[in-house]
Amino acid sequence: MSRFKTLHVCLLLSTLLVSSSFAQEAAKPVFVDGEAQEVDAFKGKANRVLHDLWVETEFDSDGNGTMDRMHVDVARPIQTDTEGLKVPVIYNTSPYFAGTAGNAKGTFWDPKHEIGETPPEHKHPVDIKHQSRRPVISNRLTNYWVSRGFAVVHSCSPGTGLSQGCVTIGGDNECLAPKAVIDWLNGRAKGFTEPVGGEEVVASWCTGKVGMTGTSYNGTLPIAAATTGVEGLECIIPVAPNTSYYHYYRSNGLVRHPGGYMGEDVDVLYDFVNSGPPEMREHCDCEVRDEEILENIDRESGDYSDWWAGRDYVNKLGKVKAATLIAHGLNDWNVMPAHSIRVYEALKKQGTPAQIYLHQGGHGGTPTRSMMNRWFSRYLYDIENGVEDDPRAFIVREGAEREDPTAYPDYPNPDAKMVTLYPSKGGLKVGGLSQTKAEGQGSETLTDDVSIGGDKLAAKTESENRLLFATAPLSEAVHISGTSKLKIRLSCDKPAANLSVWIVSLPWDKKADSINANLITRGWADPQNHSSLTKGEPLEPGKFYDLEFDLQPDDQIIPAGQQIGLMIFSSDRDFTLWPDPGTKLTVDLDATSLTLPIVGNAGL
Repeated sequence: MSRFKTLHVCLLLSTLLVSSSFAQEAAKPVFVDGEAQEVDAFKGKANRVLHDLWVETEFDSDGNGTMDRMHVDVARPIQTDTEGLKVPVIYNTSPYFAGTAGNAKGTFWDPKHEIGETPPEHKHPVDIKHQSRRPVISNRLTNYWVSRGFAVVHSCSPGTGLSQGCVTIGGDNECLAPKAVIDWLNGRAKGFTEPVGGEEVVASWCTGKVGMTGTSYNGTLPIAAATTGVEGLECIIPVAPNTSYYHYYRSNGLVRHPGGYMGEDVDVLYDFVNSGPPEMREHCDCEVRDEEILENIDRESGDYSDWWAGRDYVNKLGKVKAATLIAHGLNDWNVMPAHSIRVYEALKKQGTPAQIYLHQGGHGGTPTRSMMNRWFSRYLYDIENGVEDDPRAFIVREGAEREDPTAYPDYPNPDAKMVTLYPSKGGLKVGGLSQTKAEGQGSETLTDDVSIGGDKLAAKTESENRLLFATAPLSEAVHISGTSKLKIRLSCDKPAANLSVWIVSLPWDKKADSINANLITRGWADPQNHSSLTKGEPLEPGKFYDLEFDLQPDDQIIPAGQQIGLMIFSSDRDFTLWPDPGTKLTVDLDATSLTLPIVGNAGL
């Protein structure tokens, strides 16, 4: 063989060996024990492709005659360009990415007025400064998930940031906007390099499988997207989602504010996130905020309506196919636990795969990182890790770390039984509360005073401003799991009144540092809506009315030696309107009862 031929063969063999080596070393996701692992070739900005685009939707919410486009960013492993790697997507969408208006004084509704009265107008905040975030809208989720072989996509909600359209706070465009992004990832919608015109962008690097997650409003939007039944959305992990704007801003016919945001309502939230293109804001303010939202929220009556029903995602779950792992804090008094529980129960009923993670804290709190990893690995990479066979409920017990939840067959605990307790007279001090119903207890009257907080009322040994009934000290710990219910018969000396109910653990510990050391659960209702949620009626002074309503769901173990207390009062200064003091509520004890979901019934 000639020297030339020998050299040629050697070069050919060398090329084949190098090519073979590259082929063997091509980066790919790695899974251990059913979880995606960090891969060195995917780590760091140098191994990442970042770009943004605008996805064309199927709606024109700003009425300018063209379909709105949503601003989207993408972070994906560089191998999706260099090696033809195709990856699934973890998607997070939000109205908050481009900044918010803040909570300037006077921009919330003033709660200080009589119930049913037309409230004074409030100011609108200074316009949010328009931000241009390109190409990166957000870095949330990016480092963890891209290094494990996923692409991460963010988008700004309609009418926020560089996304076109109008903010609607629960309108149809909030369902259809993320649907359009998922359609683009699957080749069914068009993406462009610019908000107007531009070159087409194709997601050729995407497998078509998408998972969504987010917290609070960002947790609402995965559910909104799932209600469209969009193909490719395989799973969602919503955290503390607001699943109904009525349940967020009203309670059983009562105007009730989310904890920490006294005076907020749908229009206030609109102003808070309205960060979109300045040239469209006047139109959106007029058409959406002033002519739709303000004409429908009805702060005078608090009644339920078709408009509110259209912003309740439980009414739209029929098309949901995405497996759902939903998370919530049992002491979340902003977006309350019922928001997640009601969706979880509805999905189970219709056969959609669903699991729930509950913790003892407040607003927010994702499932464990391992749980989320296993979910996305299972549904986006088809890793057979058995997540669908896991227990349905994971609950962080009192004092435990959030990374160490206890598994249960379901929520509520399947062993929970409804136990009815009846009050006995003495509520201005502390009356009794037991499973034995004593006849002839008569009625007792409280006097409203919104200046006194519920914690102070519960701690008092005697007060004319509340009625308090308590069990004997518990002989054993009592596990409450599920939704408590109150039946009450009452009269009022005025045509309208707030009704607030707390279930408490006594004696009240003023120095407790645990969020659930004293408070078990609570609820609110409007006596004017005693017979209809959609049509309240003025109360006839002195006439008794029957009400029955749910309190917020809970899962809590009350220690032995404590007492379970039922506290009934009128105005709750952290949640309800603030009428002048003096309204009197009279409760018929013989027709009033509290039903608790108790595991085992021990200790009572």
